[in-house]
Amino acid sequence: MPLKEGSWLIPPRTKKIPWLWRISSRFTVSFVGLYSKVWLVWLNKVQVHNSEVLQDVLVKRPKGRGLLTVSNHTSCLDDPLLWGILKTRQLVNRDFMRWTSAAEDICFNNRMTSLFFSFGKVFPIVRGDGVYQKGTDFAIEQLDFGKWVHFFPEGKVNMTLEFVRLKWGVGRIIADCKKTPLVLPIWHVGMEQILPNRTPYIPLIKKKVTYLVGNPLDFAKDVEFLKSTKKTPEEIRKYITDKIQEEMLSMRNVAEHLHKEFTLLQ
Repeated sequence: MPLKEGSWLIPPRTKKIPWLWRISSRFTVSFVGLYSKVWLVWLNKVQVHNSEVLQDVLVKRPKGRGLLTVSNHTSCLDDPLLWGILKTRQLVNRDFMRWTSAAEDICFNNRMTSLFFSFGKVFPIVRGDGVYQKGTDFAIEQLDFGKWVHFFPEGKVNMTLEFVRLKWGVGRIIADCKKTPLVLPIWHVGMEQILPNRTPYIPLIKKKVTYLVGNPLDFAKDVEFLKSTKKTPEEIRKYITDKIQEEMLSMRNVAEHLHKEFTLLQ
């Protein structure tokens, strides 16, 4: 059985995961992954820039080094649909696919939804609980295991599409890992057209999405230097978050230009 912490479920941390949990999780990850490919790639149109960079860090990064992907958040279906661009064999590989965060009050508000999202490799974040909470601790733990974690540093679905200040939780996750993970920023445009942020919340088809993969960011030397100069934890996570924000803001301008050209194509 899964462990229970507070009001949410998490998978066992031991290597001997119960067979029922493992089977249920593999089925959920495979089903959601294939659904994402069908809806994003087959029923809509997506253009991906620098997809080879994403594949390189997913497959070729040093063994044991974690990967933290970060992206903007414009639709409740950003994750899992964003990963529909991956290869089918990756989407159905439970051990390969990402861990990602979700709002506890929405996705973990009863046992059934808690089980479903936990099986799908989702962990809860409690809005307003700050950077030190079980969700960020869990993300750090998985990164220290060399796993892939995805995070939405805006902290919410950005319905206005205005650039908002990134939350410092992402900086804390990177700074507190035993081995600093690689960070890969992603900016996407058009996901809110597939699932509009208004009722009846039905996914649509024949929409266009632009997906821009940035360059990997390595904060290992930055973290080492900041800690050696006795910077406070607050100063370190602000520095890291600011650097990620600068990179994502630059990517936003490029992605929006690429998307505008994409939408003009017939």
